[in-house]
Amino acid sequence: MRVVIDRVSKTYADRRGQAIEALRDVSLTVESEEFVALVGPSGCGKSTLLNVVAGLTRPSAGAVELEGDFAPGRSATAMVFQESALFPWRTVQANVEFGLEELGVAPAERVRRAREHLALTGLAGFETRYPHQLSGGMRQRVGIARALAVDPAVLLMDEPFSALDAQTRRLLQEELLTIRERTRKTIVYVTHTIQEAVWLADRVVVLSRRPGRVLATVPIPLGRPRTEAQLVEPGFVGAVERLWSLIKAEALGALREAPA
Repeated sequence: MRVVIDRVSKTYADRRGQAIEALRDVSLTVESEEFVALVGPSGCGKSTLLNVVAGLTRPSAGAVELEGDFAPGRSATAMVFQESALFPWRTVQANVEFGLEELGVAPAERVRRAREHLALTGLAGFETRYPHQLSGGMRQRVGIARALAVDPAVLLMDEPFSALDAQTRRLLQEELLTIRERTRKTIVYVTHTIQEAVWLADRVVVLSRRPGRVLATVPIPLGRPRTEAQLVEPGFVGAVERLWSLIKAEALGALREAPA
């Protein structure tokens, strides 16, 4: 599935009723099976753009088109949030089945697909546990399994590992890379971590300070499947340095513009 974002702008009102321009004239295309990461200074509209693609937020101008065919019973998009957002009263199995219930999938098929994606995310054997019985990393894996179970044409991920400790985050990054190789999903991924963006993505799109605009698109010169050895390759280091120079300049500009 191809994602075409065409001149999207978004303005909303804050609590005092003042207009806040979050995005301005954003255009970019994510090709089928491509992994694109969005980075930029805080408040640049990364999550807003992801919500527009997901259909959770209406743009003030412009449009998002999903180009390609997908079968009935398959979701166009699915979102993995920063927090796992699991239902505490549901078991792991029931949480993963939730999206399938909303799509009207038959009970036996729901069970099969949920178990398949729990196995894919390394959670086989935990079907009857409840969220409070799991670690933070395991809860996030349940969220990923729930998103994948509806077989979305496009997987959207909003800083899914940012609340985790460094070791768990690295392990889940590796798991996500494995899942990406197996499923070949089109993925749009928001992160604050430049190194994460470079290691995971095929391209990294940099948004400017608010209102967010496409400042640059940086292709990542690393082959797939990705390995830890690539973290010290010149291509990785060079991409990280280029992205940091872009984001640093925007972040400094935002600080200078901030009211006293």
